[in-house]
Formats: sequence, structure tokens, C-alpha cells
Amino acid sequence: MVTAPGDETAAAAVRDVFGQLEAAFRPRTVLLASPRSFCAGVDRAIEIVERVLADRGSPVYVRKQIVHNIHVVRSLERRGAVFVDDLDEVPAGATLVFSAHGVSPEVREHADARRLDVIDATCPLVTKVHAEARRFAQHGDTVVFIGHAGHEETEGTLGEAPDSMVLVESVADVAALSVPDPDRVSYLTQTTLAVDETAGIVSALTERFPALRAPRSEDICYATTNRQEALRAVAAASDLVLVVGSVNSSNSQRLVELSTRQGTTAQLIDDASEIDPAHLREAAVVGLTAGASAPPELVEEVVDVLAGLGAVTVKEREVTRENVHFALPRAVGAR
Repeated sequence: MVTAPGDETAAAAVRDVFGQLEAAFRPRTVLLASPRSFCAGVDRAIEIVERVLADRGSPVYVRKQIVHNIHVVRSLERRGAVFVDDLDEVPAGATLVFSAHGVSPEVREHADARRLDVIDATCPLVTKVHAEARRFAQHGDTVVFIGHAGHEETEGTLGEAPDSMVLVESVADVAALSVPDPDRVSYLTQTTLAVDETAGIVSALTERFPALRAPRSEDICYATTNRQEALRAVAAASDLVLVVGSVNSSNSQRLVELSTRQGTTAQLIDDASEIDPAHLREAAVVGLTAGASAPPELVEEVVDVLAGLGAVTVKEREVTRENVHFALPRAVGAR
């Protein structure tokens, strides 16, 4: 029988995959970081969309992704949610949900002008940062916002006082910063940053501006901090860290970076299908966590897949227990 060149290529690819899986087959320990997966703000935002769909039917429009996870977005799309980038895509008078990341006053005004029925799913911890931005700006400060350019939370917060705020992403940005009055400078941060890197930027700001004013309480949210501390508890003891989360999830990306800084290779995966068998070849101990917008069942699926590659011993490392709950807005209040 003659084999076509294309068939030979496909067969070689299959042999390569099976070869990698065979090399990855071994008993291993999985260290589960805890807390992981959904936080209170994400739970609240998803529940808001689910309740609005149940009460009002589809379509329900959502500005941007309700949270930064593709599985959550696809699940809500199947139920009738329509995610849009521009409010002009929403029919006048329709129901619109603002995402957990918050929006600027300009976006709110645009929604009002189009007579949209707005339900706000902004995380209360992001709302707190917005209020601080307005307070500092009204005090006459230059407000330095530590965050990532282009992120929806950054855009929304900067929009609260655009004439008084500047964005910095690194210590190098601090060195290049020019302000009208060095004695009137304050800072705020995106809620999903890496704690240690942010501390370095704040230190650089304090050195440049000794009168620097800080927010009344930490802006990096409890869930981001807890997931980073939980990862620290497992990364050093792991040969590989798997972080379940989407590529546009800031807090998930920070977990990958944190593990890498600690010297442990980390892979960001949307789900178990993205595990690279080559990374598992020498991994007798796998650290496993998930960003705050990743559904917990995705973590369970990863454990199941690893169990298919050899006996697995699962050990959970809990650094704290979360009991935070945020009330729903009145428009979708408790039944």
C-alpha cells in the first residue's frame, strides 16, 4: 500500500503526541493552592448576569467581558448574554450590564444618552478605588495610578479624573514622571497587581515624592493577595506550576510571573486541554492554582487529566479561608 506524504506527516504528529504522553506518564503529587478560583467580586458579577437573564430573558447586553475568563463568557453567551465592545452596538433602551472591572463616567454618560437600562456589576473593591481617585483629585493632587495600560479597570479608573491622573507601570516610569507640585502627589493601584512588584513601585514613588499620600486602605484586593500568598506556599516545593486562567486575566498572569520569579516554571492554561505534556516529563510535583475569574470545576478537570497520566496524590495548602460576600444591586436583589 502506498502512503501519501500528507498521511505520513499526520502519522508522525500522532506518534509525537503519544510519545510525549508516554514520557509524561508517572506518579506525581499535586499541590493545590488555596484560596484559588472565584472571588466574591467575580461570583457577584456572574450572578448578576444570570439573574438578569432569568428575570428579563435574552438578550442581555454586557459591556466587555463580565469577567476575564473565556469559559465564563461562553457559558453566559449560550444562555443569551451578548458581549459588546462599543455601546453603539446595544439597541436603544436595552438592558446593559457593566462588567466587574468598572467603567469611566464618560461610559456612564454614553449609556444614559442611549437610554440604556444599566445594571452595574462593578466589583465593590474597584468602586472603592474610583471613589479614592475622585477624592484625591478634588484635594488638588496629581494621582499616580499604578496599573496596566489598556486594562479595562485602568481605563475606568483613569476616567474618573482624567486631568489629574497619570499612569505608571514600572519603576522606570516613576523615574520619568513629572508633576506640577511634588508636594501634592498621591497614588492608587489596580486591584489585580503583583503585591511584591507594586511595593517596589510605591517605594520608588515615596523616594521621589516624600509627601506621597497613600489610599486609606490597600487597593490590591484581598483575593489577589490571597491567591499570590497561596501560590508562594506551593511554588517552591513544585517542579511545575499550572495556573488555570485566561490570557487576558491580569491576576492569573501575575500568578505565572510570581512562580517564575520564585524559580519554578509556570504555564497559564485556559483548561486541561492546554497542558503541555513536555512540561510534565520531569514534574513529579505539580503546583496547581487558578485565577480569581476561573471556574473551580476547571481545576478539578486538570486533576482528572493528571490522574490519567499516573497515580496522583493531591495535597491542599491553605493559607487562609475566604468568607467575603458582596450584596447584589437592588435591581437584581435577593429573591
